Amino acid sequence: MTDPRDAVLADTAVSALTAQLVLTPKPGLPDLRDLTARTTRADHRALRWSAKALAPGLTAMAAAARRTGRPTAPLRAELGSIGRCAEHSLRLAGGGHRGALWTLGLLVASAALDPSATGEGITETAKRIVAHTDRTAPLRATRGSAMAVKYGAAGARGEARAGFPHVRRALTALAAARAAGATEAQARLDALLTVMSSLRDSELLYVAGPLGLRQVHAGARAVLEAGGTAAPAGAEALTALDTDLHRRGWSPRGSAGILAGALFLDALPTRAGTYGS
Repeated sequence: MTDPRDAVLADTAVSALTAQLVLTPKPGLPDLRDLTARTTRADHRALRWSAKALAPGLTAMAAAARRTGRPTAPLRAELGSIGRCAEHSLRLAGGGHRGALWTLGLLVASAALDPSATGEGITETAKRIVAHTDRTAPLRATRGSAMAVKYGAAGARGEARAGFPHVRRALTALAAARAAGATEAQARLDALLTVMSSLRDSELLYVAGPLGLRQVHAGARAVLEAGGTAAPAGAEALTALDTDLHRRGWSPRGSAGILAGALFLDALPTRAGTYGS
């Protein structure tokens, strides 16, 4: 029998994913401004449908974790199998959010393992899950694996193995911006930029190379050092970064997925509020 808490966790994760979609302006990433053109309206709709298509897979991941009860190797393999099925659903729904699926799937499963855990406890449990090898995973090259070989970028899997440090940094940035009087949208944008300022995004590396990645890091830091998106100078720096990334066609998608993970943990009633990096 399905535990209703599993569906609640999945719905919370989907809501977190759609919440980051509507933030504006997101440097190099799809946002509400895309609704002004017919083609980008369709793209944005596809992203929203893709987010909703994740709900059954995320619910199944939560159920698998609750049934297993511990972060074991069999659970790791089952989560991988469910995730690959969910990726197929994503393709049918228009694509997108593959990186977010990895992040949210692990966090949802970890939250289901211990319903009383704080955000920091959840990221630690995710680390223990991915310490196991998924021996059922197909051996195929991906952009992430190619960037790992070429540049040593850990990618989404490395982020999980480290206990999602950028999710924790995003949570800290959210709390700091709120405490400083920023609006919720500004706080979330500051959290996104905090991730963008240091994440070794394998998708971005693939498109822009190491030099491009360093430029994105520097641009995000410039916004934060100017006072964040709530400050006039920070807002001006954000506009400049957004214009530059869209002109170059550089999209830091990995950062968007990490932000969705942070927003998921932030929405849980057991969140701790502030986390170390």
